[in-house]
Amino acid sequence: MQPARDTIAAIATPPGTGGVSIIRISGGEALAIAARVSGITPAPRRATLAHIRDARGDTLDQALLLYYPAPHSYTGEDTLEIQGHGGIAVTQAVLAAVLDAGARLAEPGEYTRRAYLNNKIDLAQAEAIADLINARSQAAVKAANRSLQGDFSREIETLAADLLALRIYIEAALDFPEEEIDFLREGDIAARLQGWGERLRTLLAQSTQGRLMNDGINLVIAGKPNAGKSSLLNALVGEERAIVTAQAGTTRDIVRETILIHGMPVNILDTAGLREASDLVEQEGIRRTRHALSQADLILLLRDGSALDGATDDELPANIPHLTAYNKADQTPPAIQAQHPGLWISAKTGAGIDALRDAIAHAVGRDDREESPYIARERHLRALHQAEQHYHDALAQLHATQNGELIAEDLRLAHEALGSITGATSSDDLLGHIFSSFCIGK
Repeated sequence: MQPARDTIAAIATPPGTGGVSIIRISGGEALAIAARVSGITPAPRRATLAHIRDARGDTLDQALLLYYPAPHSYTGEDTLEIQGHGGIAVTQAVLAAVLDAGARLAEPGEYTRRAYLNNKIDLAQAEAIADLINARSQAAVKAANRSLQGDFSREIETLAADLLALRIYIEAALDFPEEEIDFLREGDIAARLQGWGERLRTLLAQSTQGRLMNDGINLVIAGKPNAGKSSLLNALVGEERAIVTAQAGTTRDIVRETILIHGMPVNILDTAGLREASDLVEQEGIRRTRHALSQADLILLLRDGSALDGATDDELPANIPHLTAYNKADQTPPAIQAQHPGLWISAKTGAGIDALRDAIAHAVGRDDREESPYIARERHLRALHQAEQHYHDALAQLHATQNGELIAEDLRLAHEALGSITGATSSDDLLGHIFSSFCIGK
């Protein structure tokens, strides 16, 4: 894909009324368009005060002009910002004047896309920009910044370079058999390949941590009626968000709340109690509960510790991880608790809630002892898993068949999977999908 040649413009600040609005112009005609609407050609990297006028010469706003010549700009193109007053009507009027002067309205993510096409950033860094904007915790902000600075990309590029070196060695031995290099039986190749695999697994584990901070998880609280599910939701959220009564079946619909646990967004779903119900409304609530259970990342089975009812995990989907907690520890004698070792809490008093938070984080693999060095997306994880599978295939070929051509092919496929993360081997369709999720002004 070739870099664009036309000039684009868009509002870069959030919609609504504010102190300042910014209209960003990028492309070869940026400076000329600014001159048409202001009558001024600003000097590079100096704020210049100007009156912005429409095609009829009517003044629309008084604004600052900031000009960033290529290649020293966000997009790598000539870029000019008009920083004016943050009113909705005035901002739209200035943008209309800029478009009338020769610019085209930018598409979602087009500025960042141009930065990528002009080699200012790679694909993983471009995604990190969106992740930074959408970060829901300080931990996610730090991780996204690390990715934006290129930490993740450098890890990928180092792995790819070392894999390429192995490919070159193997393929050279195949192409020049007269050199009599018996690379397949040399312990060095196996050791290098296994060492590379260990580094890949470390990167995959770190990436999984980053994905949790970015995407979070869906946690469904399940259990019998009156186990204290709604009380637990309120305790975790720290507010009275769900209705709590002594009457069984109070919760008829799913209540959703989002909190942070160890820097990880957790979408908590409080569900109707699982039981046989004759009430049609409660039946519908139970149906929705079972659907939510099937879509969960983690299920928390809550049992009433003061009246253990024999509830088991049998009603839960077998393919979804879950953990069990006993509620109403404040009403349960220690002797009973000792007979049922596990996580005991009291949603009423708050006892054990911190331990429950730790258990939730641990159950999904979130390790709060170390910060993830970067944000990772599901796309990155799929590519890393693909690379890992091709690595295992290559290792199996080395130990079993010792077929050099097949080993080289597996390493090539692993190399391509890594390249898709940074954009070295990305299709136009993938690029379109990624950048379409950006806001207009980015």
